[in-house]
Amino acid sequence: MRVMLLFVALFGTLWPMAAVPSFWLTAPIREASLQIMADGRFRPGVLADMLIRLNANSRPVVVQPELRSALALVTLRTAEEAMHRKKPDEGDRAMEASEGELRSALQVTPTDSFLWLMLYSVVTRRSGFDFDNIRYLERSYASGPNEGWVVLRRNQLALAVFSVLSKSRQQEVVAEFAALINSGFIEEAAINLTGVGWVERERLLENLKKLDVASREIFAKRLARDGVRVSIPGIEQDERYLR
Repeated sequence: MRVMLLFVALFGTLWPMAAVPSFWLTAPIREASLQIMADGRFRPGVLADMLIRLNANSRPVVVQPELRSALALVTLRTAEEAMHRKKPDEGDRAMEASEGELRSALQVTPTDSFLWLMLYSVVTRRSGFDFDNIRYLERSYASGPNEGWVVLRRNQLALAVFSVLSKSRQQEVVAEFAALINSGFIEEAAINLTGVGWVERERLLENLKKLDVASREIFAKRLARDGVRVSIPGIEQDERYLR
């Protein structure tokens, strides 16, 4: 009994020493990751400096799952920024690092649909399209089929490979497109339709009949302002918006 009490006391003393550094590190980088998920913008170099500071110190013994996920997202955004600065070597190294961080994070939180989506995006960007990589996109849908903030990025990526998806997954992508409009993301839906989703426009638009008339009208006007002539169920084309 005394041995057990001694063990409990020792554990209670050592646990905060191991855990506190993890909590301390999580706060700023987790805030940055939330901004990344919301597609926020950062001053140049802010995220790179954050990673440098983190890597300069040894990581704590106890690493929270949130910290692993946040590290993966910050590393990925840093890599994307490097690519935009037209520094391919630096960008390639950063992309490789971000893929490693994403895989590590998913080992801890395998139900994170956003991380699966980001992994699919990274491996596709690094090595080009590969049928084997579709499984990462599939895992994203299986983990979080109705997560609104994930849908904003996932729908476009899914429409780009729509023809190779299973029939059931294709239906999910079509429903996801309609959900964008229903949630007020008209601009994003218009970009998806007129871009990667143009080949499947008839199927995407036909499914909009499930939405209320007001949402369909708003979407129709948005397309018409760009001179896009399409047939949306129950909506007549308004020549005032066509050019």
